[in-house]
Amino acid sequence: MARASFLTAMNLLAFALIGTAILAITYNQTHDRIAQSEEAEKLKLISQIVPQTLFDNDIIRDTLEIKPDALLGNDDITVAYRARLQKQPSVLVLEAVAPDGYSGKIGLLVAIRDNGELAGVRVVSHHETPGLGDYIEITRSNWITGFDGKSLEKYNDSDWKVKKDGGQFDYMAGATITPRAVVKAVHKTLQYYAAHRAELFAQPVQPTAEVKKS
Repeated sequence: MARASFLTAMNLLAFALIGTAILAITYNQTHDRIAQSEEAEKLKLISQIVPQTLFDNDIIRDTLEIKPDALLGNDDITVAYRARLQKQPSVLVLEAVAPDGYSGKIGLLVAIRDNGELAGVRVVSHHETPGLGDYIEITRSNWITGFDGKSLEKYNDSDWKVKKDGGQFDYMAGATITPRAVVKAVHKTLQYYAAHRAELFAQPVQPTAEVKKS
């Protein structure tokens, strides 16, 4: 009886070890591929908000690691992409997070021109309700283009809200929480840019960031 129990336990342990090994191998084989796919999608979105006419440097390699900051909503290190035209700062693309979406965090790319105006905003990731809150995606509607050209100089702090809350930004009836979160996150990202713009463009390309893009 004891021997049978021992053999059963050993069999279960063996299966557990084999299962763990398979999962580890699968993860190692797919992790890099998934990361590359996500990066490719991110770069595709960047090309939509930073047209070639705005830079002549290698924006994919002219990057900078950004530490977590409350204004950006990032819990981990993110990457900033720096566009330059004739060696002068042109556009900075920051990764930001709206933590208070209806169904969780909303990942954003926020492109800001050297003069503080928004060149464009794109949603990188979200879990909002399909057919309701997902209109923040550029493939679903042009709502996200409403940020183009906006800046802290043109809008007062009280303007950075959806119209339902007395602000300047449109929203879809029945889905107020989602755009409210995005507007607030973009506003905070502009504030971060205003506070750090000079140092962000002055810092040299960080080797760790460049390795990520290679």
